[in-house]
Amino acid sequence: MPESVSIREIGRIKEIKKSIVKIKGLPNCMLGQLINFGDRTKGFVMGFTEDEVLVLMLGLSTGIGSGDEVSSEEEMFRIPVGKNFIGRIVNPLCQPLDGKPRVSEAETAYIFRDAAAILDRVPIDEMLMTGIRVVDSSIPIGKGQRQLIIGDRMTGKTTIAVDTIINQKHDNVICIYCCIGHDYASFEKVMTCFKESGVFDYSVVVAALASSPIGEQYLAPYAAAALGEYFMYSGRHVLIVLDDLTKHAWAYRELSLLLERAPGREAYPGDIFYLHAQLMERGARLSARKGGGSMSILSIVDTLQGDIAGFIPTNTISMTDGQIFLSSALFAEGFKPAIDVGLSVSRIGTKVQPPLLRELTKDVGLGYIQYRELLKATRLRAGISEELNARLKHGEKIERIFIQDKNHPSPVAEQVILFYALKKGVLDELSDDACEDFKMNILKFAEKNYPRLIVKLEAAGAFTAEDKKELNECLVSFFRKRE
Repeated sequence: MPESVSIREIGRIKEIKKSIVKIKGLPNCMLGQLINFGDRTKGFVMGFTEDEVLVLMLGLSTGIGSGDEVSSEEEMFRIPVGKNFIGRIVNPLCQPLDGKPRVSEAETAYIFRDAAAILDRVPIDEMLMTGIRVVDSSIPIGKGQRQLIIGDRMTGKTTIAVDTIINQKHDNVICIYCCIGHDYASFEKVMTCFKESGVFDYSVVVAALASSPIGEQYLAPYAAAALGEYFMYSGRHVLIVLDDLTKHAWAYRELSLLLERAPGREAYPGDIFYLHAQLMERGARLSARKGGGSMSILSIVDTLQGDIAGFIPTNTISMTDGQIFLSSALFAEGFKPAIDVGLSVSRIGTKVQPPLLRELTKDVGLGYIQYRELLKATRLRAGISEELNARLKHGEKIERIFIQDKNHPSPVAEQVILFYALKKGVLDELSDDACEDFKMNILKFAEKNYPRLIVKLEAAGAFTAEDKKELNECLVSFFRKRE
């Protein structure tokens, strides 16, 4: 048989600027095509000028220089994907960072894959339980939704995302945590929490730290999306956390300046909006014909002194299905998670909530906003009416329920019991200590003494008269034992 013939285009390196390589030649290459530098280092085409090809080098290499010969490959930029990545920490090229052997996967996927078509999607109708009471009651998130977590530095944005991942332990959701541009200490803190909580049993971590090449920081969210789409098109539910898009925008701004593209507002390139919108669009709820899977995206963005009118914050707000706004003022007051209910919104709305939870929490968010406004107006509490005093007491109890320790997600049954007691006014006359005792211990008490009720409440479906009677008995029994 005749030997196979391989035809390759050859070019030469003209200039190297950090991770950007200018190449002369390669007249027929395309955007996204792989380039081989000859020392096992690869890159992919990011753009062109009249007589040069602009290539982003993947990884670090000190063995190449001006005048070296390079060649184009026939394939586009792909990364390995598959179920064997669960439990692993990898870089955006899907190479291991956890000291374990390389992940063996036969299947690959385009890292810049197009989003699912409109006709392949269905309306979002199932809730993604975060385990965070203020979110699940007032800002519910659906499976397939793109939700923004926004706020100043050190206000607990990553904690919101991490708690949501921890809460998926028993919900059959594959989680992908994508770390972009963080320092090693912050990343290690999250990894320690993951290990202690058993998160790696159903999660993948894609990491491009601050010390990683700028190209890897740019590619990280796309690699996470490609891994998530593998599971989504397999019929699974997926949650991706992008932590955070502000640093991703910084990385792309640096690359764009190296590519000699004109800077625009805040020195960002003009296509930064398209870049993030293309990424957000990959989140979806697929139709049954396409497997019925979903991919939810929680993207994190930093603000400066609470200014949500910055370029990147306004961009991401406009392309997501809602935002969770964290306030540094609330954080300083000790209200944690420091979520500003008035500035937070979910455009999917309460229609994704389980019926029982929707019934019990439909007025909770509004009641809390009114309480905060009323508190400002009656700060001195001098000469206020009994009606106003009752409303203030009720608002205080809403706040008590909303306050929650980090890394301790609240199960559905616990949320139902707490909001039921709140709606019935059971908590309004309790002291702060008694209310805290009820919040911390009612679930353990109910699991021990009313196990059938807990199973019913976890489903959060229809609430029969018999269930209501048993729940009332549970509450009465709890308070009697506390007397």
